[in-house]
Amino acid sequence: MGCAQHHCRRPPDSLPPVAGLNGAPEGQDMKNERRVRVYKYDGSLQCGMGKPVPVERMAEELKGIKIYSSEKKPDGLMHIQVCGSATGMTNVYEISESDLTKAERIGFKKWTFE
Repeated sequence: MGCAQHHCRRPPDSLPPVAGLNGAPEGQDMKNERRVRVYKYDGSLQCGMGKPVPVERMAEELKGIKIYSSEKKPDGLMHIQVCGSATGMTNVYEISESDLTKAERIGFKKWTFE
């Protein structure tokens, strides 16, 4: 079912560009400003241990940085299945590439998964 639109094994770089918030290709705004995604693990642990930080609350850490979109997303990596171990859930934010260094200084990392 998930491959109804195209071949499932088609490389991601051959996919057509997705329109962003203003109709421009994703990652660009009207001024051709490039965007990147940054993330931080949400603190959730397996077996209900650890309280996950909501996307909205963690966004407060990015004060002074414009956030174009945000979502909760798994990192896609394999994680050991043990109570108390990390779940791999992250809070992901789309920001201007020019703000990447500022976000990294406060503990966010550039999203490189997928």
